Amino acid sequence: MGQRYTQYVNPLIGTGGHGHVFLGANVPFGYVQLGPTEPTRGWDWCSGYHASDTIIVGFGHQHLSGTGIGELGDVAFLPVSCCKQTEVKFAHESENVAPGYYSVKLKDPNVLVELTATQRAGFQRYTTGADVRRGMVRLDLHQGIGWDKMSKAKYRQVDDRTVCGYRESTGWARHQYTFFYAEFNKPIKLKRDQDSIAVFTYEPDSTPLLIKTGLSAVSEDNARHKERPGWDFNAVVRQADEAWEKQLSRVQIKTDDEDARTIFYTALYHTMTAPSVFCDVNGQYRGADLQVHEGQFTNYTTFSLWDTYRAAMPLMTVLHPEKMADIVQTMLHIADEQGRPPVWHLWGNETNCMIGNPGVPVLADLVLKGFIADKRGAYEAMKASAMLDERGMASLKRNNYVAFDEDPENETVAKTLEYALADACIAQVAKSLGEKKDYQYFLHRSQSYRNVFDKRVGFMRGRDSKGNWREPFNPFHAVHRMDDYAEGNAWQYIWLVPHDVHGLIDCFGGEKPFVTKLDSLFFVTGDMGAEASPDISGLIGQYAHGNEPSHHVLYMYNYAGEPWKGQKLIRQVFDEMYKNAEDGLSGNEDVGQMSAWYVTSTLGLYQVEPAGGKYVFG
Repeated sequence: MGQRYTQYVNPLIGTGGHGHVFLGANVPFGYVQLGPTEPTRGWDWCSGYHASDTIIVGFGHQHLSGTGIGELGDVAFLPVSCCKQTEVKFAHESENVAPGYYSVKLKDPNVLVELTATQRAGFQRYTTGADVRRGMVRLDLHQGIGWDKMSKAKYRQVDDRTVCGYRESTGWARHQYTFFYAEFNKPIKLKRDQDSIAVFTYEPDSTPLLIKTGLSAVSEDNARHKERPGWDFNAVVRQADEAWEKQLSRVQIKTDDEDARTIFYTALYHTMTAPSVFCDVNGQYRGADLQVHEGQFTNYTTFSLWDTYRAAMPLMTVLHPEKMADIVQTMLHIADEQGRPPVWHLWGNETNCMIGNPGVPVLADLVLKGFIADKRGAYEAMKASAMLDERGMASLKRNNYVAFDEDPENETVAKTLEYALADACIAQVAKSLGEKKDYQYFLHRSQSYRNVFDKRVGFMRGRDSKGNWREPFNPFHAVHRMDDYAEGNAWQYIWLVPHDVHGLIDCFGGEKPFVTKLDSLFFVTGDMGAEASPDISGLIGQYAHGNEPSHHVLYMYNYAGEPWKGQKLIRQVFDEMYKNAEDGLSGNEDVGQMSAWYVTSTLGLYQVEPAGGKYVFG
């Protein structure tokens, strides 16, 4: 059969530590992520699973991967031994996982659970032990992960082999709709009916129980007409494996280091969990206005743009150019439906999570790379989003920086820097369209980072509307969500000027003092305080590879004439921050960004500037 790239994937990487990755069965960019859900015990259970746990409360059909907030977990099934059982114990030694497949052997009840998936449907196989006299399976529509709370749910038994219904919930996605249609291969009887939870019984025999569940955000009827894989479970496993093989084989590397190969292909695998398909086979989808739309394109969701504009989305333009037209249509339709491009879009909802205008660099990159036919429409959407008065932008327009006394939501230095790089992207698009006045306006705004740079101390600092620096100032100190930085401190935020690195060098007075400051980043140490964000991880000195604002920093040496220093540090990050182990990531996977950095850096090319396709050698 020859080389199979799927054999090099270890889905367990990132399930420990702070990786927060999804573990289970899915296909590339699929709507369904079917996998085990454990009790939510804290921040490290955001995906529903953590390697330290040994209890499963359900096999839910939808999960997130690498986020800092827990959500989803919808439509959960669980084999049980009695009606009152709500969880099962398992041993990690009994798990088996590969791209598109997950299995675990439970002890009580004695059932082998196997999972696989298509884009829009989950497929389960329960093989009961000889000692099981009566098979029982629990359907839980109440269950959710993290912030997710059920607000309304209902199921109905259509016949002795079919159950359908819906679940509405609120949480990170404030208005989430999930409809399902589940078919069984053998008769089931309702044993217990309790609000949004049901227990069904079935006769165990020599044939396993199979459950096919289609999902939709639109209707039960659409869930019924999802991909219908038949009843050959093994065939669907093979199809899922082939789907992953097709995508993984787009990149071929040569190495004698088996761990390096596994880390690379697992990272590539992780970059393809999202964006997730968010439309039905008939083209219908639930839009950002919560209404049902029908499009002649594939609609997507799960846009963690503050993270992914840096490497994951640019990587998609290289590896998945055929998907870019649909990504463009999705983002422009979101802009039409909610009045601006997405910030952090989840299941048709704008969460407004994180800061800046992170949809702008992605759209601008697609315009400048030639993926957008309607350049004018995309430009107007970007421009409109930059002229709003929300999320600190009113202060930005008044002062040419976000003043801390005018924005009660804090993180004003980080906002200033994020808006500056987004404005630089708009300026590039304006220039390409011949909009000279707009080009000058947004180019001027892109220089706002200079107004929060304090030359006396060599850091970006918070200022009030009168121009006064915030006092006292400690470049190491960080308070999560409550100071001038977003998940970081002043040391980490000096460098967030990827759109104008030479301009930042000038702020320091030239390449030599700039390099001296950059060198110091990797060995200075200091107390960040007890209230610092847990996202500040993967530290080399104060360089924090575990969080996205640092991801371009190593490549800044190239701009200052000393690329070998960056190359040495990139190698150190490879060796120390990525491992073939459960605790193999230095921070949140962040919906593909942490892994995309590894993939692009391994290939030796990194897009430091947010838009336009200028790559820096690594």
